[in-house]
Amino acid sequence: MNPGVEAHQLISELIDHVETVVVGKRKVVKLITVALLAGGHVLIEDIPGVGKTVLVRAIAKSIGADFKRIQFTPDLLPSDITGLSIYNQKDACFEFRPGPLMGNIILADEINRTSPKTQSALLEGMAEGHVTVDGVTRALPVLFFVMATQNPVEYEGTYALPEAQLDRFLLKLSIGYPDRRDELSLLNRVPDRNPLNELEPILSLADIMYLRHQVASVYVSDSMKNYLMDLVEATRTHPMITLGVSPRGTIALLRAVQAYAFIEQRDYAIPDDVKAVAPFVLGHRLILKQEAAYDDVDPLTLIQEMINTIKVPVLKKEMVK
Repeated sequence: MNPGVEAHQLISELIDHVETVVVGKRKVVKLITVALLAGGHVLIEDIPGVGKTVLVRAIAKSIGADFKRIQFTPDLLPSDITGLSIYNQKDACFEFRPGPLMGNIILADEINRTSPKTQSALLEGMAEGHVTVDGVTRALPVLFFVMATQNPVEYEGTYALPEAQLDRFLLKLSIGYPDRRDELSLLNRVPDRNPLNELEPILSLADIMYLRHQVASVYVSDSMKNYLMDLVEATRTHPMITLGVSPRGTIALLRAVQAYAFIEQRDYAIPDDVKAVAPFVLGHRLILKQEAAYDDVDPLTLIQEMINTIKVPVLKKEMVK
């Protein structure tokens, strides 16, 4: 990393670089960058064809990372993603053949189409940073980032992920359709020219690890931490919610707030950072009561209502350090 270049500027350049390929989705790119810098993982629930694969490949190429794609199917086995030991007759010993999970940036495509046993193998890697194959624990790369996709559960052959699995994702997002202007720009691209093929790395894996260290040092005042707790506790007492945010979710929110503040070129967090990331960090961690479905209430709406009603702290100069 060039010591003369501000770390904040590097992040802006990364987002701009990815957006040359993924047109009109700056907010989504920004939030995925939040997860990358916070050391978390992302779940995207959306219909096929909106650019999920292109997005994650663009991020991987922009940081020179080892990209692996896993297509989850009902017959996929845990060893298909973690790897397995194969007997080498020449050397008379077993050799470990690593699976696609042994990469830096992993696209876990249609994760809700595979069996719970295979999902748990991915979960171990996401949660622990290692996988167990034939009784041997094998460490994953230091920079290990999973972007999983799932089709809406209304689609045939899909099954909702268990709560424990959902809680392992820092963010849950939806890309959505591009607006008319952005989709027209896609149509006007030169047919035989794929901008993804022309994308060059602008950061290294070492740069990302350095930026993660910088993000962890973003200052969050006591009043801001109490603001986070007010929001989390509201999810645990809301009459429409059966199960609120866990302590793991509280920590995830703090990490996301720090990363968002850093992307906004600050070394301290403010309430607007919480408002920007809270729906995407907390929404998928809630279990709603049955009457919420009857009233057509969804988690994101409830989180937004809480944000609108909880008192926002006024930060004094000494609080922002």
